[in-house]
Amino acid sequence: MCPSSGSSAGELRAVVFDFDGTILDTETREFLQWQQLYRQHGRELALTDWQRGIGTWGAFDPWAGLPEEVQADRESVHAELHDRIVADIGEQDLRPGVRGVLEGLHSAGWPLALATSSDRRWVTRWLEQHGLLNLFTVLCTRDDVRRVKPDPELYVLAAQRLGLRAGDCLAVEDSLNGGLAAVAAGMRLVVVPNDVTRTQPFPPEWARLNDGFALGLVGLLEAAGVQGAGRG
Repeated sequence: MCPSSGSSAGELRAVVFDFDGTILDTETREFLQWQQLYRQHGRELALTDWQRGIGTWGAFDPWAGLPEEVQADRESVHAELHDRIVADIGEQDLRPGVRGVLEGLHSAGWPLALATSSDRRWVTRWLEQHGLLNLFTVLCTRDDVRRVKPDPELYVLAAQRLGLRAGDCLAVEDSLNGGLAAVAAGMRLVVVPNDVTRTQPFPPEWARLNDGFALGLVGLLEAAGVQGAGRG
C-alpha cells in the first residue's frame, strides 16, 4: 500500500485531508450549539441552511436568523457561544478510525497534507491536542490563500507544496464545498460524511464511505481505486 515512486497518470502519491468534520467532527458540535441558541430564543435552525456554510466562509450567516435583541448583544453572546463550542469540541475524540488511517498512511510512506478553510491556529490546536501534527508534511489553511473552498486554491497549493501534480493526490473530504474544491483542483476524491453533511447532495459519481473510516486504510484506498489496497 505504499505510494508509487513513479509519476505516471492515475497513480496516487499523497493524501490530502480536510480537517473540520473529516478528522475531528467540530461541525456537528458547532451546529448543535447554534441550534440550542436558536431554540433558547424560540427559533429553529434548519440543517439545510447550516449546510451551506460547511467547509467555507461567508455562505451562511447564522446571526441573521436570531431576534434583533440577540444580534444587538452579539459580542457577548458570541463570546459565550464560542466558549461552549470550544469546550464541547475539547471533549470530543477524533472520528472513529481516522487515527489508524492517518498513522497507517504515514507509516507506509504516504506524504500527508491538510487543506482546510479554517485558520492555522484553530487546526494546529486540535492536531497538537490529539498528537497528529507531526504526521503532516504540509498544512494549508485559510491564512495561506485568497479564496477558501469551494474554490480549488487550497488544494492546488497543497499539491504544489507537496511537489506533486494535483492528479497525483487523493483528497479526503466530508462536505459538498470541500469536495467541489478538490475535484476542481483535479484531485481524486473520497467523501467521508458526518452527521451534519451526510444529507448533502453529493454527486453520485463521487466515491463515498457512508460508514466513515470503519473499513480503515484499506477501505479508504479501495474507495479511491488504488489497486492492490487489500494486500499487505
